[in-house]
Amino acid sequence: TRVDALLSKMTLDEKIAQLTQISGADFMPGPKADEVIRKTGAGSLLWLNDTKRFNELQKIAIEESPSGIPVLFALDVIHGYRTIFPVPLAMAASWDPAVAERSQAVAAKEARAAGIHWTFGPMIDIARDARWGRIVEGAGEDPYLGSAMAAAQVRGFQGTDPANPERVAACAKHFAGYGAADGGRDYDPVFLSEAQLRNVYLPPFEAAVKAGVDGFMSAYMDLNNVPASGNRWLLWDVLRDEWGFDGFVVSDAMAVGNLVIQGYARDTADAARRALDAGL
Repeated sequence: TRVDALLSKMTLDEKIAQLTQISGADFMPGPKADEVIRKTGAGSLLWLNDTKRFNELQKIAIEESPSGIPVLFALDVIHGYRTIFPVPLAMAASWDPAVAERSQAVAAKEARAAGIHWTFGPMIDIARDARWGRIVEGAGEDPYLGSAMAAAQVRGFQGTDPANPERVAACAKHFAGYGAADGGRDYDPVFLSEAQLRNVYLPPFEAAVKAGVDGFMSAYMDLNNVPASGNRWLLWDVLRDEWGFDGFVVSDAMAVGNLVIQGYARDTADAARRALDAGL
C-alpha cells in the first residue's frame, strides 16, 4: 500500500531516477551524487566504498530527495570484504560448495556493516579459453560445478531473509556467454549455438535463479550479433518467461551507452529505450 501510494505521486523523472545507477566516484564527469539524489533521487550508487559518505548520501536521499526513497549502495565484493578469502576459482577447486557459502556469508556480514547493500557477484561465467582474463572470478569450465558454486554463493550472500541486516543482495553475472569471447579477448563478440548455451553457459545462471538471487547483470559483448544488454531473448524470454525470475537486471558499467558504439542504437536515448525494452 505504501509503495503504491508513493508511485502514484512520483513524477516520470523520479521514476526514471529509480532505474538509474549513479557514480559515487570523483573521476566521473557530470553532476555529483549529492546533486542528483537531491534533485530526483537515484536507484543505486556504485564506485564508492566509504561508510561516512554512505551515511551522508543516504541522509540526503531520505530527507531531501523528492520521494525520500533510500539509495542502494553497491560494490564488487568478490572474495571477502575485510577478511580476504581465496579467489572464487580457488574456492571452486575445493569442490565443496559449503566453503563458498560460508566465506560469502562472512563477506556479506562485513560489507553490510560498512553500509553496502548489494554485491556485483557471484560471477558465474563458464570459461573454457585460458586466454580469457577473468577466469579467476568464476568456477572454471564445468557447468555442474559452476551451478553448485553459483547457488552456494547466492545463499551465502543473501541468506533466506531479505530483511536480515547481515546479508546483501547478490547479482549473477555476466548474462550470458561472456566467458566465450572470440580468441579469449574480453568484450569481443560471442557466437554460441543454442545447444551450447543451454548445456554449458546457462545452467549456472538458472541455478542462481532457483537459489533466489535478487539481481542479474547483463554482459558487455554481442551474443550472436545482438548485444547482451539489449537482448530481449536473453533478458526476457529466457530469464523471466522461462525461468520465472522476478528480480532486477542491471547492466555492466556503462554498457547501455556502449550500445551506440556497438552499432545497436542511434544515440544514448535510443540505447536506454532499447535496453529497457529488452528487460534491463
